[in-house]
Amino acid sequence: MKVITIEHPQIFNPEEFPPIVIALGFFDGIHIGHQKVIQTAKDAAMRMDAKSAVMTFDPHPSAVLGNDKQSVQYITPLQEKIEIIEKLGVDYVFVIHFTKEFAMLTPQQFVDDYLINLRTIHVVAGFDFSYGRFGEGTMDTLSVHSKGQFTQTVVEKQTMADEKISSTKLRKTLQEGDFIDFNKLTGRWYSVRGTVIHGEKRGRKLGFPTANIDIKDRYIFPSTGVYAVKIQIDHKWFNGVCNVGYKPTFHEERPKYPSVEVHVLGFDRVIYGEEVTVEWHKRLRSEQKFDGLEQLVQQIEIDKMDAIEYFAHIEE
Repeated sequence: MKVITIEHPQIFNPEEFPPIVIALGFFDGIHIGHQKVIQTAKDAAMRMDAKSAVMTFDPHPSAVLGNDKQSVQYITPLQEKIEIIEKLGVDYVFVIHFTKEFAMLTPQQFVDDYLINLRTIHVVAGFDFSYGRFGEGTMDTLSVHSKGQFTQTVVEKQTMADEKISSTKLRKTLQEGDFIDFNKLTGRWYSVRGTVIHGEKRGRKLGFPTANIDIKDRYIFPSTGVYAVKIQIDHKWFNGVCNVGYKPTFHEERPKYPSVEVHVLGFDRVIYGEEVTVEWHKRLRSEQKFDGLEQLVQQIEIDKMDAIEYFAHIEE
């Protein structure tokens, strides 16, 4: 798969590209609705003897145009999004750097410069996709703006249990820590990447050493609590118990950001500085404040056994 980053204004020569069928969208989360759009583009490309492509944008438009630009978080930050799309078997990914200047393109300018000039012969997008300044261009107007240069397919609303499958729905599952539902909506488990850093080392003293994960990308954090997780260390997967939160038993004042700490089951190696991936599976309980260390240790042991039971069940 070829990844092409586009800075506005772009200069493309259509002769540089083969005929392309392109899927349009921001695609945060790559849920099964997004996958339907991308697969539809792949199928059309095969029928039309063309190459398949996805066009996405970075950063999120609200990070450029919104009032609170620093608070935008992602289900799938850009690099992870690209990797998931690659697994879907797409030929090209076009990543447009979203800027205020790009946002002010008229719908016709967007189509002329970023679709027709890419030698697009067919466009696939969801029914609610919009383009051009203020979202004035829609899938209803695209056939006019195409000037007969390409055709289009509109993917209708995808639902599960009579509810629209959307990035908004995914965000809600993460905020609730419902990774079972997330898995149903995407076909995969939610994961984040980070680096193991030095922490307060209380877990080691209590007999439950943890890997403290510094999350670099602007992922959406799940709600505070304790989770059964898998963690990838040096290309190998291990089961674990993860606490996301503010450790109220030890902190009178709430820290600015929650910590992510994983107790890796059956693992005893120093991994400071290593890059790891945490894959979230099941919420075990909410974060709580304990009256003393003995009560905390008892609960951690329960959490550990609950995680072991969960993984034993799914790995049968």
